[in-house]
Amino acid sequence: MTPQRIANPDPALSPSAVAPVRKTIRVRADVAHAFDVFTTGIDRWWPRSHHIGQSPMTRIIVEPRAGGRCYSEQEDGADCDWGQVLVWEPPHRVVLAWQITTDWRFESDLARSSEVEVRFTPEADGMTRVDLEHRNLERHGPRADEMRAGVDAPGGWGTLLEGFAAEAER
Repeated sequence: MTPQRIANPDPALSPSAVAPVRKTIRVRADVAHAFDVFTTGIDRWWPRSHHIGQSPMTRIIVEPRAGGRCYSEQEDGADCDWGQVLVWEPPHRVVLAWQITTDWRFESDLARSSEVEVRFTPEADGMTRVDLEHRNLERHGPRADEMRAGVDAPGGWGTLLEGFAAEAER
């Protein structure tokens, strides 16, 4: 199935933007706990198989501040950057630069990186709604559709959010 496209108001980018990937999940946890588990607790739920390093991943880190690094530590002792914290608004919102190419390598240029925004909203029943939007996928260039398909496929954001929810509810 071909990803949906939306009109792109910026002619400097491709003629049309790739539709964002949007996922929502509810978790039995308060907003502050959900935010903490998603961000600084990411190593407790992120699958070890999901990394771009050259050797197996031992730990994944999101530094808790705007401008913070998103990276993994590898068995060979190397750090492997994969993003940057663009917005840090605990406990309601975080925006990460997704600095990963369509070849699953690090992209140093933020202008060629997509963004992942995650919002945490309290609900009346004591649960938290978590809304994730992976956007600006057209920044990945001619193979942007492949990136969208990858992050929206089984094992992508839907599966990752299920792992996050399980950890947040422990």
